[in-house]
Amino acid sequence: MSLAALAEASELHVNTVREHLDALEQRGLVQRESAVPRGRGRPASLYRAAEPEDHSEYAGLATALAAVIHRTSDRPRDDAVAAGEGWGRDLARSTAGPRASATAARRQVVALLDDLGFAPEADARSSVVRLTRCPLLDAAHRYPDVVCGVHLGIVRAALEEYGTESDGADLFPFSEPGACRLELVSRRGR
Repeated sequence: MSLAALAEASELHVNTVREHLDALEQRGLVQRESAVPRGRGRPASLYRAAEPEDHSEYAGLATALAAVIHRTSDRPRDDAVAAGEGWGRDLARSTAGPRASATAARRQVVALLDDLGFAPEADARSSVVRLTRCPLLDAAHRYPDVVCGVHLGIVRAALEEYGTESDGADLFPFSEPGACRLELVSRRGR
């Protein structure tokens, strides 16, 4: 889209939109290209959302580690959840504030997942969350027991660090078109 079209759609001033686009471009979240020249002057810039980078060396490392855990563990999902819990505690401790309500804790988990690149879509109480992007999608397709287990462990530990119960949390990989379903409250607790 052009800068003018984005400004019109967002009902923001062109200069405001330009500043946000520059920041998004610096973070690699937006790509800029030149439009086909029309007449005199410099051609307009067009912007598009950047595709997430799935082929980094970290994704390769994650796949290699998932393969080893999957192959060597007697209980790969349980071991992956335990590993994720350790990581989740560390992540949540860096952002944890004073203890809050269960709903506030779930919202903090959704924000954490957003920061990690999952593009979460939560219901009003943040009790059911659609994860519409996976930063390790290739590895998750190959080793869902391990990769999705780590992700569940992150969520469970973060819930506890933020001050609420985690025993109702469960992750259902690839259970919806284009998303995984994350339940942060047990079905009986809704």
